[in-house]
Amino acid sequence: MAILAPSILSSDMSKMSEAVHLMEKAGISIIHLDIMDGRFVPPITFGAPVVKGLRKNTSLLLDTHLMVVEPEDQVEQFIDAGADYITIHIETTNHPNRILTRIKESGLKAGIALNPATPLNTLTEPILDTVDFILIMSVNPGYGGQSYIPSSTKKIENLKEIITEGNYQIDIAVDGGIDRNNIEEVSKAGATIIVVGSAIFASPDPVKEAMYIRSLIEN
Repeated sequence: MAILAPSILSSDMSKMSEAVHLMEKAGISIIHLDIMDGRFVPPITFGAPVVKGLRKNTSLLLDTHLMVVEPEDQVEQFIDAGADYITIHIETTNHPNRILTRIKESGLKAGIALNPATPLNTLTEPILDTVDFILIMSVNPGYGGQSYIPSSTKKIENLKEIITEGNYQIDIAVDGGIDRNNIEEVSKAGATIIVVGSAIFASPDPVKEAMYIRSLIEN
């Protein structure tokens, strides 16, 4: 069964703790945090101090998605800040397995993210032997509110085949352009962690929308 991971980047950034508490009311178990450095992607969002502040105010799992160059220079900050999951982009480092191993040594879940144009064959055996989850970007990273790239569904299905054939214990996360109209498609393709941002926080009632979307993938 898939789980819903709301991305609070789409919420009112001046009320991030409030957004987290709204998701607690919706029965959410994990929050997705988009960390952008202005280099790998154009925007700059927030860093480890914000994650540390949120950690003090919630018991929900914090999934930190590092859209940053040279994540090896920053990963320790997010380990110390209290993240539960840390995702790095395969496009941003020459040493992904070293970073993933460090994350796991810290007792955290380690993920690797692939941009829409990045093929699955970049996932080498050492990476597949190490990661806890793989994040398929179904939009080009950097901005919320984009439309889901239809070819992402086939990419999810192909990744599911790789995981099944290799008998790997790896979750598939998907992020970008997902809403109540396509979330079942994404779930049926094999996604087990589904990130939703704008569809929840741009709605008149984020709690109600999160509960409805969650029901679509849980039922």
